[in-house]
Amino acid sequence: MTDTLTPILTKFWDDPQSWTLATYERHDGYKALTKALEMEPQAIIDAVKDSSIRGRGGAGFPTGMKWSFMSPPDGGPRYLVVNADESEPGTCKDVPLMMANPHALIEGVIIASYAIGCEHAFIYLRGEVVHVYRRLLRAVEEARAAGHLGTNVGGKGVTVDITVHAGAGAYICGEETALLDSLEGRRGQPRLKPPFPGAAGLYARPTSVNNVESIASVPGIILEGSDWFKGMGTEKSTGFGIFSLSGHVTNPGQFEAPLGITMRELIELAGGMRGGRKLKFWTPGGSSTPIFTEEHLDVPLDFDSVAAAGSMLGTRALQVFDETVSVVRAVARWTDFYAHESCGKCTPCREGTWWLRQIMNRIEAGQGTQDDIDKLVDICDNILGRSFCALGDAATSPITSAVQYFREEFEAGMHTPAHELFPPEKSVLFTVQTPVQTKESSGMVSA
Repeated sequence: MTDTLTPILTKFWDDPQSWTLATYERHDGYKALTKALEMEPQAIIDAVKDSSIRGRGGAGFPTGMKWSFMSPPDGGPRYLVVNADESEPGTCKDVPLMMANPHALIEGVIIASYAIGCEHAFIYLRGEVVHVYRRLLRAVEEARAAGHLGTNVGGKGVTVDITVHAGAGAYICGEETALLDSLEGRRGQPRLKPPFPGAAGLYARPTSVNNVESIASVPGIILEGSDWFKGMGTEKSTGFGIFSLSGHVTNPGQFEAPLGITMRELIELAGGMRGGRKLKFWTPGGSSTPIFTEEHLDVPLDFDSVAAAGSMLGTRALQVFDETVSVVRAVARWTDFYAHESCGKCTPCREGTWWLRQIMNRIEAGQGTQDDIDKLVDICDNILGRSFCALGDAATSPITSAVQYFREEFEAGMHTPAHELFPPEKSVLFTVQTPVQTKESSGMVSA
């Protein structure tokens, strides 16, 4: 494993017009599609399988294997759906990728569609990011005008078209079956599995649902070869990934690096901790993953190593919190989020997240009781593994891990509010002007 950055998807993000077809073609854009159209569809699937790329949406399931698990062709339609509903708190890799380099995704969609026998692909985008929606629509227009989409892609008689769909902004639609329900015009709620989408997905037809970054990585694999891809990362977590560093670091941002890089290395690349303060805790894959502390800084950030250390790599949303932050307050905000975003379909998640929210807010306010901590853990145990989708599990992970590493802060919530123990103004990222009282008026004006 190398510890250097690997700018591939982010290679020309700093170009003045990185999102245009002309810029993409200057950087070997659509050469992979030309090569793919000379290959048999099964050869493309085999190349992706051989690269061992694992899904970049959080679960880490092998992408090529997911394609091969689709039901055999029967003459009916087959679908590719790109999950671009990036909603996990702290996750911000897919949106900048689609903004800065949308054609990498478009080319990946075309190649993947050809490989699995799909003639109509969908990109399901989070509805609030209207600017990204417009950029994707424009990229699709450019690709179609250049002959990369339509009924005769590359002059090979291949039919592929893309619909960009904007959802209504529900976190639950990041779950693949809830996304499919939403795409079909119904309320986004997870489906009972089986059947899995590979057998009966969109419109009850064989469907592959893949993450933005997974599909955008396909052109590189086809153009450069699977051995090139496996030359980065680790043996079981091959390739590169975009790591999103946010919070109390000097220079937060996107760092594209081989899987297996450590958090210590990434913090150094980000200029160290803000103000020279001490790291307190961090998330390896967004708010839905168990938190890590300073003792985990040298854990390789690959799927297996992070799992062995007790968390999940997830979407590589690395939120960094220094010693000024209350763990109780941070986890309480995440719990509020999950309680609000629960679709309400299953009882453990619907009722459990509501009760977790009440207890967390009570502890944060310094009004906790002697039994609240054990009650929190007990409720988490009754939610874990008992909900239709992973939202219930996501709500429990930050709580149980926070109690594990910072139980004393939860115990302090029995008598002292979190805002007294950790004044919020000390952990803010930006200097805020406070309103002042004037002598002439009782009204408030900005300083």
